[in-house]
Amino acid sequence: MSRVVVTGRIPEAAVEKLRAEHEVDAWAGPESISREELLRRVAGADGIVSLLTERVDAELLDAAGPQLKVVANVAVGYDNIDVPACAERGVIATNTPGVLTDATADIALSLILMATRRLGEGERLIRSGEAWKWGMFFLLGSSLQGKTLGVVGMGGIGQATARRAKAFGMEIVYQSRSEIDPAIAEELSARRVDLDELLAISDVVSLHCPYGPATHHLIGAEQLAAMKDTAYLVNTARGPIVDEAALAAALRDGGIAGAGLDVYEKEPQVHPGLLGLDNVALLPHLGSATVETRTAMAMLAADNALAVLSGERPATPIR
Repeated sequence: MSRVVVTGRIPEAAVEKLRAEHEVDAWAGPESISREELLRRVAGADGIVSLLTERVDAELLDAAGPQLKVVANVAVGYDNIDVPACAERGVIATNTPGVLTDATADIALSLILMATRRLGEGERLIRSGEAWKWGMFFLLGSSLQGKTLGVVGMGGIGQATARRAKAFGMEIVYQSRSEIDPAIAEELSARRVDLDELLAISDVVSLHCPYGPATHHLIGAEQLAAMKDTAYLVNTARGPIVDEAALAAALRDGGIAGAGLDVYEKEPQVHPGLLGLDNVALLPHLGSATVETRTAMAMLAADNALAVLSGERPATPIR
């Protein structure tokens, strides 16, 4: 029997699945585990089931010890994991792609609608108790029909978002490291362009690329200036892909019309320049936040850990 440490609260079904075969030390506190406590608990662990709130680096791996075999991240993104450090120590790292595709695409489309139709402003107005009256020019937004969605990162979530946007009558362009499947491109009538062209022609830019050194502040002052002043930016990928200070300035000064964010540079902190602006919709990282999706993520992470501990290949290793 191996020892598995779960670094935060996950659906109980996944914990029980692990407990059926191994000794499990699962953090159950209402707050995230402290770094000191995490380093103490992982000592001697054979497997770690991690959340994106915990940094899995050389220090943590060494604290666990040479017997550690697997780090199973309960997230599709893995910027919290030092994958090369895992590889150097013979530790297999896994993530949970696929199972959160639709839930995250739903949030991306929701943010597109919130930003373009000024839904957040309207909801805040009603809750404020201020008097209001319907009028022809009251809280006018922008329609999606016939407009262009630019998808940055055309993986599964990007494709699912594009599919939803197409149903709303949008044209699709995308920027990605490689061409997508021709059948999917034909289905979506999607055209591949470079980032500069995408920014220049899109009415909505939706970010779905992975985060890493190459995409840090991929969208900064220069890129925001290249967008139409009537355009909107949506980010459901990772916060540091966007320079939040530059975004706040562009929104404040009319460089772009609006934005929708589910992720932040220094999460859970939000750049103070964004908080006072009406033309940005702000959500607290709800991309995968459905009961069904979070359960599926946790179960996939548990399956990955169990597979490695049994000497088998996990379903979704990080390559």
